[in-house]
Amino acid sequence: MSSEWKQVRLGDFIDSCLGKMLDQKKNKGAFHPYLGNSNVRWGEFDFSNLAEMKFEDTEHERYALKKGDLVVCEGGEPGRCAIWEDEIPNMKIQKALHRIRTLPGLVTKYLYYWFLLAGKTGSLEPYFTGTTIKHLTGRSLADLTITLPPVKHQEKCALVLGSLDRKITHNKKINQTLEQMAQALFKSWFVDFEPVKAKMTVLEAGGSQEDATLAAMSAISGKDADTLAVFEREHPEQYAELKATAELFPSAMQESELGEIPEGWEFQPFGELLSHTIGGDWGKDESDDKHKMPVRIIRGTDIPNIKSCQDSNVPFRYVEEKKLKTRSLNAGDIVIEVSGGSPTQPTGRSIYVTNEILKRLSLPVEPASFCRLFRPKSKELGMVLGLHLERIYQDGKTWLYQNQSTGISNFQTKVFLENEMVAVAPSEILKLFYKTTLPFVKLMHSSENIKLTQLRDTLLPKLLSGEITLPEAEQAVSEAENV
Repeated sequence: MSSEWKQVRLGDFIDSCLGKMLDQKKNKGAFHPYLGNSNVRWGEFDFSNLAEMKFEDTEHERYALKKGDLVVCEGGEPGRCAIWEDEIPNMKIQKALHRIRTLPGLVTKYLYYWFLLAGKTGSLEPYFTGTTIKHLTGRSLADLTITLPPVKHQEKCALVLGSLDRKITHNKKINQTLEQMAQALFKSWFVDFEPVKAKMTVLEAGGSQEDATLAAMSAISGKDADTLAVFEREHPEQYAELKATAELFPSAMQESELGEIPEGWEFQPFGELLSHTIGGDWGKDESDDKHKMPVRIIRGTDIPNIKSCQDSNVPFRYVEEKKLKTRSLNAGDIVIEVSGGSPTQPTGRSIYVTNEILKRLSLPVEPASFCRLFRPKSKELGMVLGLHLERIYQDGKTWLYQNQSTGISNFQTKVFLENEMVAVAPSEILKLFYKTTLPFVKLMHSSENIKLTQLRDTLLPKLLSGEITLPEAEQAVSEAENV
């Protein structure tokens, strides 16, 4: 470490403010969106469940965010933070968050990476207050001691580490697109029944069965008749596969108690499509005579991180061997969060487990105590059920019971398993759907982001301590980007 590097008190280099207390009876003014603890992830924000509260004109300056502000969690996972890039104008913050603006001598992005490292190493914990629920108060925040190199070094560190994070963010966006593609195909086949209805429309207009098949092919592929004609000439084998897929769909609907469904299909309760369902475990921090088996435990908060290949925070625990036999996850299983949600982050997040996920996590994996294992009767059904859970969660239909005093929500598992109905196609269509969507899911869970994250986490302490030079770090990043 250079002699120019200093140990300083953070409060001397920042202007910080805690957000506004949420009090529906006392708050006055106009409604504005605000960020709560659950909206802040490491390095990014989740806007899927934004809430609003009243702010008076005199409060805007104090509680509004400006581009470049560092938003830090006061509770939950104290210290978790992201830099505000003015994604939504006039955004405010709730009391669970600190707003930090750096003063001359401290670079905001460098401070973000300092918090990221501190969160990984546990060096923030001595500053937390509380026993069961930990907090990073404004006073403790100001008293943090940080290593402060010259500004130019801070800027260069942020640039090197930021280049890796930009690549990781780019890959996350690709993953989101892949997930949307799988979800769109699921909705077309199993919710809107588009291939069936396309056939019916043609036949009702007096068209032939061949015309009906062509219409179903268009519904499945998104290609119009002219494009399909070119596709047939240039890719005859793929065209034949598409036609065979279209021919599997019926050309009529049938009545059911829940409305029309394709002929030969049926609605079944979600629970009847599972061979195994069991609650999760939490295990022990250290092994003992009973808890000997090392595992990784998937919590509800880990689900979005695993989907984006950010696995480093998935906890390592020890569990009983006999319990692991029934709870250990296999490829094709589904993990669903059943307790612990909040008004801004409802319970019900889920993930379809793939071989890629299990390989990445390396050890046996099981759900945490606030989650549950659903084991479908087949891998083909599992793909459909996993996407079904994603869809109803995004639509807000999450089978929740919410405690009005605490805001904590619980997934009503028994009611859900008995009453949530799923449209089940014949096995040939299920197999084709699985074959079509599996490549999307595999790409989503590929290891590139893991490698990039591991490189960033390796460089992070070495750059911030001065252990390696900037040219060495830049070379490592260049090699990673060219892989």
